[in-house]
Amino acid sequence: MKTNRITELFGIEYPIIQGGMVWISGWRLASAVSNAGGLGLLGAGSMHPETLMEHIDKMKAATDKPWGINLPLMYPEIDKVTDIIIQKGVKIVFTSAGSPKKYTAKFHEAGIKVVHVISSSKFACKCEEAGVDAIVAEGFEAGGHNGKEETTTLTLIPQVRQATTIPLIAAGGIASGAAMLAVQALGAEGVQIGTLFALSQESSASDAFKQRCISLNEGDTMLTLKKIAPARLVKNALYEQIAAAENRGASADELRELLGKAASKRGIFEGDTENGELEIGQIASSIREIKPVAQIINELIEGYNVAKAKISE
Repeated sequence: MKTNRITELFGIEYPIIQGGMVWISGWRLASAVSNAGGLGLLGAGSMHPETLMEHIDKMKAATDKPWGINLPLMYPEIDKVTDIIIQKGVKIVFTSAGSPKKYTAKFHEAGIKVVHVISSSKFACKCEEAGVDAIVAEGFEAGGHNGKEETTTLTLIPQVRQATTIPLIAAGGIASGAAMLAVQALGAEGVQIGTLFALSQESSASDAFKQRCISLNEGDTMLTLKKIAPARLVKNALYEQIAAAENRGASADELRELLGKAASKRGIFEGDTENGELEIGQIASSIREIKPVAQIINELIEGYNVAKAKISE
């Protein structure tokens, strides 16, 4: 696999970025990805400031390779966390869920590279105007929060590539080397992978969550909660309640009340697979085994090379 703008931007061996997922992406997962040649990200969205500081310190002890932090801009203590990131000397930040304009300038002043996650060409252009160093274009196949428009990855990537000139990372539905090659053919220079790493041995998600996800079939996840923040959820008891409420026209406040507090923590981290919020991508239905990160990345690269050779025959 050749070097490109993504590997050069981050100083990594492979253009593979691990999604910074809430309740999943702690220092064990992120450091394992970085040590295997990709870019590991801590998921700050589910960490209190003091917890994030602890994970940053543990990352520094666990790897000397490049790594970063995923920071949702809706984070309730955003200014405190941005100061921590700068003070701790973090070099790479992936932002999402908001406008990157204000924080991109602040991070750049501190010498930090900034990548923003988007789900449309319109917001990709806004990111380029804001001066981000790269963008992640995420299709609606992805787990967690994504676009209301339900644009698929294979539709989104070429349109974003046509609309912008900055380095482009594809996300959503990517869990194989062949998929990496496919999005590269459409103009992506790297991939961000969530689900595959969420179901790895080093993921901090509960075993109950992992086992539920590797037993899923096609169609067992759905994009929902559009009135709050779109999320792809496993169909379980909580999902059925949400779907019924949405079908009868429930308001955003009603849906928030139905979710209750810490629904994703309850489902992903604590392992309540029926009454918790289980966020995972569509591609989970193709994953049947929980593997160590190093094996996952080796298989991705091998699969990429096999696919590339095959279409070159």
